[in-house]
Formats: sequence, C-alpha cells, structure tokens
Amino acid sequence: MKHQVFKTDFAGKPVTIEVGKLAQQANASCTVRMGDTLVMATAVQNKESRGMPFFPLMVDYEEKLYAAGRIKGSRFIKREGRPTDDAVLVARFIDRALRPLFDQRGRNDVQIIVTVLAFDGVNDPDILGLIGASCALHMSNIVWNGPIGAIRIAKVDGELIFNPTYEQRENSEFDLDLAGTAEKIIMIECRADETDGNDLLAAFEAGQAEMQPVIDLIEEIQSKVGLEKIDYFAPKNEEEAETQKLRTAVEEQSKAFMQTQMQELFFDAPQATKADRNAAKSELKKRLVAHLLENDVEESNTGWGTGLIYDFVMEEVSRAIVERDQRLDGRSLTDIRELKSEVGLIPRVHGCGLFDRGETQSLTVCTLGAPGDKQILDGMEVVAEKHYMHHYVFPPYSVGEAKPLRGAGRREIGHGALAEKALEPVLPQLADFPYTIRLVSETLSSNGSSSMASTCGSTLALMDAGVPISAPVGGIAMGLASYGDQWKVITDLQDLEDGPGGMDFKVTGTRKGITAIQMDTKTEGLSHDIIVKTMEQVKPALEQVIDTLESAIAEPRAELSEFAPRIISLTIHPDKIRDVIGPGGKMINAIIEETGVESIDIEQDGTVMITAKDGTSGQVAYERIDNLTREIKAGEAFTGTVTRIMDFGAIVEILPGRDGMVHISELAPWRVEQTEDIVKMGDTINVKVLSVEGDRPSLSMKQAEGNTYPEKPEPKPRTERPRDDRRGSRDRKPFQRRNRD
Repeated sequence: MKHQVFKTDFAGKPVTIEVGKLAQQANASCTVRMGDTLVMATAVQNKESRGMPFFPLMVDYEEKLYAAGRIKGSRFIKREGRPTDDAVLVARFIDRALRPLFDQRGRNDVQIIVTVLAFDGVNDPDILGLIGASCALHMSNIVWNGPIGAIRIAKVDGELIFNPTYEQRENSEFDLDLAGTAEKIIMIECRADETDGNDLLAAFEAGQAEMQPVIDLIEEIQSKVGLEKIDYFAPKNEEEAETQKLRTAVEEQSKAFMQTQMQELFFDAPQATKADRNAAKSELKKRLVAHLLENDVEESNTGWGTGLIYDFVMEEVSRAIVERDQRLDGRSLTDIRELKSEVGLIPRVHGCGLFDRGETQSLTVCTLGAPGDKQILDGMEVVAEKHYMHHYVFPPYSVGEAKPLRGAGRREIGHGALAEKALEPVLPQLADFPYTIRLVSETLSSNGSSSMASTCGSTLALMDAGVPISAPVGGIAMGLASYGDQWKVITDLQDLEDGPGGMDFKVTGTRKGITAIQMDTKTEGLSHDIIVKTMEQVKPALEQVIDTLESAIAEPRAELSEFAPRIISLTIHPDKIRDVIGPGGKMINAIIEETGVESIDIEQDGTVMITAKDGTSGQVAYERIDNLTREIKAGEAFTGTVTRIMDFGAIVEILPGRDGMVHISELAPWRVEQTEDIVKMGDTINVKVLSVEGDRPSLSMKQAEGNTYPEKPEPKPRTERPRDDRRGSRDRKPFQRRNRD
C-alpha cells in the first residue's frame, strides 16, 4: 500500500492519519496523531476458523513507557508486564464500541491491537486508539459495518469542551466518552459529579455532531486505499451452496417449531428462576432434536437448529415486550425486581453491606487503612497515588457453575472501575478523612447487572463503616427490547432480556444527579429518542433503589467500627521532618515501636498522620512528635532528665530527643565547685528556658521552681600566703623606658 497522509480538523485540533508505512503484513494498519500523541492501530483476521462457538474478537491496548520517555520504576523488572488496569479499561472501551458492528456469525479470529508510540501528556491516546481501530477495520478486507468516530467531552464553567486536556478533565463537571456515528451512539462511558441528566443529553447530541469530520476522513481513506471485503459466508462452490440451502431449511423448520413451544416453556412460568429458564432451554433443545429427527433431518445436522436456541429465545422475549408489553416474570416495563438491603452482618470487618435485586446479590466489605496503604500507580499516562479502590469479584458459583478460580479478568476490572467511578463524587476529601478505603464486592449470585448491585452494596458498606459520604449512590441497569423498527426501554433487565437488539445502559447517581454511565449495545447504535426515553425512565428507578438503601441505614454511622484504625494528624514545619524521621529512620521507627502505633506517614508539606489500633497509643505518638518538633520558647518550664555530666554543667533532655544545657553557674543559688555536687546522671530536675539559640536551648535549674538541693557546703577557709611570697605593687621594679636608639 502506498504511503499516504490524511488530515482534518477535529473539534478545533488537527488530526493526522497515515497509512501504508508501518505494519504492512497486517490486514490493515494506520497511525493517528494529535499534537505529539501518536498511536498505531492494526487489524488482522485469520484465514482459517478454529471452530469456536462464538465470534472470536480480541482487542488489545498496549501502553509503552517509552512513549512517555519513562523506564519502569521496578528495580528488577524493566520490561512492560501485564497490562495496567487503565490499559485494560481502554481495551474494553474500544472493544465495546467495535463489537456490535461485526457479523456475530463469524468464526475467524479477529484481533485489533492499538499501540501507543508517543504520548505528549496533553492529548489522551485512548480516543485516538478507537479512531485508529475504526480506520484500520474500515480500510481492511475484514467485514465490519463501520466506520465510527469517538470523542471526549468535558464541561468546565458551564461550557462544553471537546477533546479536553487532562487539566480540564480534572476540573470538569463530567468526563464523557462517546463512540458512534452522527445519527447513533454505540458506546457511552461517563464520570459525573451529580450532574443533571438533561445536561448529559445535550452533551451527547453536541458530541455526535463533532465526531462527523473524523468519520468523513475515515470514509475518504477507505475510498482511496480500502480493500475489497472478504465474504466468509458466501458459498465457495456448488457443494457448499447445497449445504447452505439445506441448513437454511433446517433453521426455518426449527424456528417454526420453537415458536410453538415458547408460551408453555417460558411465558407461562412468571415465578421461574434463572435456573428454571436454563432448564426450559434444555427442554426446548430436547424437544427440537426429537422434532427434527421425526422430520427426517439427519442427526448430524440437528445442530443447525439447536444452535439457534439462545438467540431465538431472546428475540421472542424482545418481541413479547415490544408487541404486548409482556415480560417473562410478569413485571411491567418500569418495575424493578424485589429489593433488599442489609448492613452489619459480618463481625469484625470495618463495614459491610448486602444488596439483593431479584436473584442478583452482592456483598460489599469496606476496609479502612492507613494513608500508607495507598496504591502506587506506575503507568504510561499516570504516576500517582490512589487512596480509594473498588474491587469486584465474580466467582463461578454466582452463576451456578464450577470453574477454576483465576485472577481478575477484564470484566471484573471493568465492573470494579465502574462502581469506583460511581461513588467517587460522594467520598470525603482526603484532608478531612485521611483513610485509604478499599471496597471488595463479592458477587454471590448474578442474574442481571451485578455491577449495579455492587455499587449499591458499596454505598451500604461505606455508611456502615462510618465513612462520611455526602449522599447514598444507587445504580440500575436499563435494557432495550427491539423487534424490527419497534423498540421499548425496560427497567432492570435480567438474563433473557439482554439479547440481540438490546442494550445494557447502566446509570448510577444520587437524588441530586448522575455520577456515572456505562452503555453497551448489541445493536448498530441507539437513536437520540431511545437515549432520551432511557434517561427519563431511569430517574424514578434510581429513587426507588436509594429508598431501599436508606431503609437499611439512613446515613453514615457517627463512629467508626471499634476494629477500624484511628488516625490522628498534626502539621509540623517541613524543616522538622528530618527530626521526626531521624538518621536512617531511627527516630520514627523508635516512636512506632515504643508507642505501638501501626504506622506514621509524613507528607512533604509537613502533614503527619498517625495510624493506631486505639486512641491511647495514637495520642502518645502524637505527643512524642509534637514535642519533638514544636518550638521551644524562653521562659518555658520543663521537667527533664540529666543525660550528661561535664565540668562546666549538665545536659538535660527536656523533651524526647531534645535536650538543653544547664551551665554550672545555673545549677544552684550559690557558687558550685563541681557539677556532680548538685546533679548526677539520670536525675530528674526542673529547668527553665533562658534562651533559645541554635538547636540546644540554654537552661537554668536555679530559676526553676520545685527543685531540691543538697545542703549548701560551708565555704572553704581562705589560706593566707606568707607576705614574702606575695608580690604587691611596692615590690615591683619601677617601669623604665629604654632608649631604643
């Protein structure tokens, strides 16, 4: 492919796409540049199928530290390892936008790899990565119904900003990512600060218009260098054509039979559980195979019919909703399944909450830790500290399966990040509540939007732990039933309602406004009307969820759990930090060991945070540090210990780690011949500060009150020397001036 460069203006910033230069063995590749941020996107499809029972799409986002001019911080491992959570989230972000536009019948592996080659610290590479993936797929020979564009939107001081900088995003009322076309939205990712839904709707509409220049540019590239698409579904010869014809006949026969079974197996059992519906699908499969065999279909070909069951049942469920407003469990389109909330059910943990919505159940546990328990982020874009974490766990028993336990996958990381984002706006500032907060949501049972259940369980756990959140946050998943050109939005979707032609529109918020949105769809995009209807319908649902949360606990507990650590803070002058730490950490380690506190964390601005299991030990450590760093003033009185004896006085420790000098003349109200006549090593005495010059104040024992002294010694008699031995002025020779000449 010939090297070519294409440019356009993208919401006020120039964007450049280059093709035909890098990674030429991929089906297609391109680079996308904005400012000095440069990403490369490649698209590859295997020529042979592995026979997977689903469409095998892989999307990877590769952060390279060289892109930011950095070397990995670890002493031992310098190569990039497993993806950071941020990289995983960006990969999911791109995947969720691309996947709906593939033909799900495909069985050939497709892989999209986005690699960040340069990062300028201003322009975020994730939006450019999605644009590059869209361009690579559209210009390749891979069948994909694109292109799409992507854009990020912020709102600062009441004004929408497109493609904002990192600083603008930090100060924004919301941080919104969109992907789609000028007519339809395919993917939404949003963090908001209790934002009104109407403001977000306006941002959706404005963002769609701003994406159009990028979509037009990708279309231009495809028209000039695009390859002819490979149709893997077209028969290659007459034998395949006959097989295709036979398969179509079996599929049509299967659909007709399954239609006659739907009412009995699914719609006549409104109280059925998820397990019951899975059993119904197994029964449907059994009946279908028997029917096909009775109608002379070869046993080896019955799989053509049974392979349709999953999608067919979901399509029929959607049709029932659209045509008759009928849901499997008898609910109306706006009804939520039974809600339950409970707190304080686990002993010793710092806080916990159990949230049930139908068969979905999430148990969240809150742990409060010291400031030093924070997570250190060492990624390409971010090198920072994280004091709030939410981890989502999805064990196999939650869906009635037995599988090996593995580490967190992309889904778990994504759901945890969504719940974390949902609750972040209501958390107290670190200065007011200096704890590291970790939430773990254990999904005990799953049947529809366990991520929203984990958000609700987290609200309960935080309030049970006594974390002073500003408002409870609820979450609900909205679905879509579509059949032909008709559609209806449904509240609180579950298992069979999340099928082809649907959506998973998750919204979290307080009574005041929205805190997070995540939307995925299995359609080719949502119209503005669908999104408006969803945002209208979600308001009463969130109110109902929050009512349930408040029925269990109306507000955060006034006191922390007795098992939670106590944090006492004070501020010292930054110049005194070295005094608290001591050489090689000797002083701070001694304070921790002697007082029994868990940790002492010191910030560069002089903020000291003492974490202790009880208030008593924390207070002792507080006093030690305060005494070690506070300013000593003239006139203050102290009780100290004599630590050194010298000919000219004594050194007295007046505060832990701080001492002063009592000159021999200030030891007693009379003339002292020897220091040890008044004090000895280890004596406890009262002293008064005379002056403070340098690091060691000048002290007086005789001017302090409350001291006891040994009996005043009798003055020694004066011994007269013989007169002849004395030289008075009369015995001196007279001064004589000599003439030097």
